[in-house]
Amino acid sequence: MGRQKQRSQLNTIGTIDMTPLIDLTFLLLIVFMITVPLLEFGVDVSPPEFNADPLPDEKSKVINLDKNGIIKFDKQKVSLAELKENIKMVLARDSKTTILVRADGDRKYEEVMEIMKIVKEAGIKTVSLVTQAEQK
Repeated sequence: MGRQKQRSQLNTIGTIDMTPLIDLTFLLLIVFMITVPLLEFGVDVSPPEFNADPLPDEKSKVINLDKNGIIKFDKQKVSLAELKENIKMVLARDSKTTILVRADGDRKYEEVMEIMKIVKEAGIKTVSLVTQAEQK
C-alpha cells in the first residue's frame, strides 16, 4: 500500500498549474505598457540656446512664424499653399537659395515641422532653423 501513495504523489508533482504564471505574465505586461510611455513624458526638457555662426546674408530667404501663427515670407503674410508657391519661384530664380526658418518659442513644434516639410517639398535642399543666442 505504501507504493500506491508514493505513485499518486509523484503524479501530482508532475503537473504544474500554469494559470498563476500566465496571470503574472499578463500583469507585468500591463504594468510595463502603462509605465513606459509615462517615463518618456515625465522628463522635463528645455531646448538649449546655441551660439552658432552668423547668418549668411547672401542667397537666403527668411520664413517667420510669429506668436499668433502668422507666416511671413520676405516680410509678406502668406498661407502654407502660397508659401510653397513662393519658394518654388525663388528656387526657379536661384537654385542655391538657403531658407532660414524663424519661429516664436511659444509655437508648437509640429507647426515648425510643417513649414520645414513644405520647404523640402518645394525643392529647397538647405533649410536652417534660426535660434536665439545664448545669454551670458
